[in-house]
Amino acid sequence: MKPPPPLNYIRSFESSARHLSFTAAANELGYTQAAVSTHVRALEHYIGRQLFIRYPRSLKLTEMGEAFLPTLRQALDQIDQATEAIVTSSRNRTVVVSCPMSLAENWLAGCMAAFRKKHPEIEIVLHGTIWEDISEQIADITISTRRFDDRPPAGIPLWNDELLLLCAPSLLEGEHAVKAPADILKVDWIFVHGRQEYWQVVATALGVDMDDHDKGLSTNASNIALELAAMGAGLVATQRSLAHAYLRRGLLVEPFPVRPPSPWNYYLTESQLSKGNIARIVREWILSRAREDGA
Repeated sequence: MKPPPPLNYIRSFESSARHLSFTAAANELGYTQAAVSTHVRALEHYIGRQLFIRYPRSLKLTEMGEAFLPTLRQALDQIDQATEAIVTSSRNRTVVVSCPMSLAENWLAGCMAAFRKKHPEIEIVLHGTIWEDISEQIADITISTRRFDDRPPAGIPLWNDELLLLCAPSLLEGEHAVKAPADILKVDWIFVHGRQEYWQVVATALGVDMDDHDKGLSTNASNIALELAAMGAGLVATQRSLAHAYLRRGLLVEPFPVRPPSPWNYYLTESQLSKGNIARIVREWILSRAREDGA
């Protein structure tokens, strides 16, 4: 049994039949006119019948060509549809997750690293954002941080966050050590722009009057605030969800066991245009890990 003819012979014939021109077919397929003509002659030789009547400036299908064409078009359509399905499936194995940079670095990176070990067939694009980012519009899954009175309508909370007061271990030692709540008035407080409310909540929980404090550092990023605190630059009030890595490594400690509820929380939303079951697998993984770590 003879092997089937090469696919480029079939495509050259179909395009030539559609345009009734080797030149037009060559332009469409990216071949030379001579190559298309050669493909068609080779196909005619393969089947043993002439497919075109060749005129000086045009072509005409023979009866065999007319009969052969519909079957070939159907077969090519099936090949194209199967190829597109595979390509689309491949594209749909990629899930874009948008998340604030602070949480992406301190929690989500580990969460997604574990996911990839469990699901190596799904590609993850992790996009870290600072404040609001228009790239969230193209994400399949978006994690955003919002105040309790501004939560996304369809947002699922990752956990019920708490606020922690943190400092470097060195601030608990020596002559000016932080040993009682009133001692926090003696050292710098580290503020994050837009999150000054954290200090109001923590100070109230400790029974300390913020008006009695006039020393501080400020930054626009939670991770910078945490790094400053780890370097001994002062105290930081932050969300528990961002403190895990620093507490686990002993870079920061809690001088007082006070954890008031955070007015800000992290919410997960899934795009209406997301990739169905694939995005759902990623979403459920994130929520499951969040429940474990937030318990």
